[in-house]
This record gives sequence, C-alpha cells and structure tokens, in this order.
Amino acid sequence: MAIDPTREFKPIQIALLTVSDTRGPDEDSSGDILAERIKAKGHHLVTRAIEKDDAGRIASRLNNWIDDRGIDAVVITGGTGLTGRDVTPEALDRVKTRDIPGFGELFRWISYQTIGTSTIQSRACAVVARGTYIFALPGSNGAVRDGWDRILDEQLDSRNRPCNFVELMPRLLEK
Repeated sequence: MAIDPTREFKPIQIALLTVSDTRGPDEDSSGDILAERIKAKGHHLVTRAIEKDDAGRIASRLNNWIDDRGIDAVVITGGTGLTGRDVTPEALDRVKTRDIPGFGELFRWISYQTIGTSTIQSRACAVVARGTYIFALPGSNGAVRDGWDRILDEQLDSRNRPCNFVELMPRLLEK
C-alpha cells in the first residue's frame, strides 16, 4: 500500500450485511470484525443488518441500500460458498450494473496463502450497482480479516496510490 500523506482521507458511508440462516446479532463475529475495522479506519457505518440466505430478500435489502444516496458501499459477509443455501452472488446478479472481477480473483489469491486450495470453494465477489460498490466476503472471521485488511482497507482509502475505489465514486454513474 502506498499512502500519499499529501492527500486528504475521505471517509465514506458503508452499510454492513451479514447473510446467515444461523447467526443472530449475538453470534455475528465476522460482522463485528468488519464493523470494528470500518469504524477504526474512519469510515461511517451507517447501517447494519442480518439477512437469511434468500436471494430475493438479500436483493431487496440491497436495492433499498443502493437507492439510498447516503450509502456509498455495502460490505457483505456470508453466503458465498458452494452449498445450495449460499446465494449471495446470485443476489448480486439481480442488482449489479457491472462486475469487479479482480476483487474475487485477488481475494482467492490472498486466501490461498492462508488456507491453500480450500480457497477454491469461495465465491467472494464484488459489483457496482447503480453507483454503489458491493463487496461480498465469505462468512468466516479469517476471510473477513483477509478481505478487509488486504484489499478493502487500501482500496477504500482515498489516499491510496496509484489508485483507489473512492476516487472513482463520482464517475460510477457516467454513461
């Protein structure tokens, strides 16, 4: 990471969604890790929710957040595996404007260094949806640490060089 100290840090507005059939607020450790890191970085955690593994419900929640101009990005934990109940990528397909393929590729490369070939079971992904970034990470504590600490922490920092997601935000709705 190359932080340019001459540039201003610009906090963004982030919504956090945990996708799980089994976790409630008291058991949402991966969501807690992300919430702490979002705030520690200086961003604003504007809302947080837990949604069942149901593509329609997830897409509905995302559409509401995408339409809220007070939300710049959504970070999701959970629902990115291979089982029948893992439907987060399918929900993103319902709302996306375009994919960010490098996010999932980079996540799996980073994850490979920690869990080896098991990373192939991850469908971590990211999209832009009507001007809002959406990043979907697996539901494990290690995966959210890898995703935030080694990708999102840098890319959501307006001082990161040579480029970052924040500087692109004003242009995401260009035609």
